[in-house]
Amino acid sequence: MPAFALSRRRLFALALLPVLGACGRKARGHPVAAGATVLALGDSLTFGLGAAPEASYPEVLARLTGWKVVNAGVSGDTSAQALARLPALLEEHRPALVVVSIGGNDFLRRVPEATTLANVRSICQQSLASGAQVLLVGVPAFSLAAAVGALSDHPLYGVLAKELKLPLHAGGWSAVLADPALRSDAIHGNAQGYGRFAQGLAEAARASGMR
Repeated sequence: MPAFALSRRRLFALALLPVLGACGRKARGHPVAAGATVLALGDSLTFGLGAAPEASYPEVLARLTGWKVVNAGVSGDTSAQALARLPALLEEHRPALVVVSIGGNDFLRRVPEATTLANVRSICQQSLASGAQVLLVGVPAFSLAAAVGALSDHPLYGVLAKELKLPLHAGGWSAVLADPALRSDAIHGNAQGYGRFAQGLAEAARASGMR
């Protein structure tokens, strides 16, 4: 069995222990008013690499929801770099909601999974401590299966959503990046792909009570 599979399995089992007793119901938020500031924290997928700026998912999400969505995506960012940027972003924008979509570059660079888990957890916790709600986004795990288009979210996002009782948008990026018609290259969307993702995210926000 490949080493990465064993590592992911150990991470999932260890991280899940504190939340085995958590309620099985999906986490709920409360409504985010039209015109409220929403911080979209992420990497090149949030930035919108591979499409025009107006086609990035934060821009599409703003049009779908009426929210003021701040695109805080930086191409190449790891979870550690996003975590380092976060305090200044929270101070500047005072968001009502933070959409957290980060970790893909960690997986590509083979950052230890426990490190990524800790960083994403800290991002969510700091966002919550600022008074914002958090909508966590699952990011695909890169593996041998991913190379042939069989993508699925890394398990750490489901673990954190349960642990912190956060709404989770699962499978959004996996569906986009598994479809060549929705990609500009192997790991980025095109305008259609970012639009599809934004629609799914808006639906997830509605299902969680945020719209």
